[in-house]
Amino acid sequence: MSSFKDNYKEEFVSNKLSEAQINPELSPKMKQELINVLYKYKNAFASENEHLGTMRRHEVDITLNIDRPYPPVLRRPAYPSSPRAREALEKHIQELIKLGLIRK
Repeated sequence: MSSFKDNYKEEFVSNKLSEAQINPELSPKMKQELINVLYKYKNAFASENEHLGTMRRHEVDITLNIDRPYPPVLRRPAYPSSPRAREALEKHIQELIKLGLIRK
């Protein structure tokens, strides 16, 4: 049984942590402890191909602490931003829409 768990952990490290940047100054013991914690809480993370913000089998009650109207009226004038910044923002917004975290 332990061998199966070790194989699954190795697969997790090679697939999920392959792009992670772990501090090279960590001792081997500290690096292993970090990997163990990440593996233990692996369900708290998502990759680009997985859904974010999804909870199953849990009922959640969210109380808004703002008064109507929703959303609140913004009282700031729009400020100009560079084309590069607008492009980056639009790309990020489209990614969040694609992941289902926000909607238009």
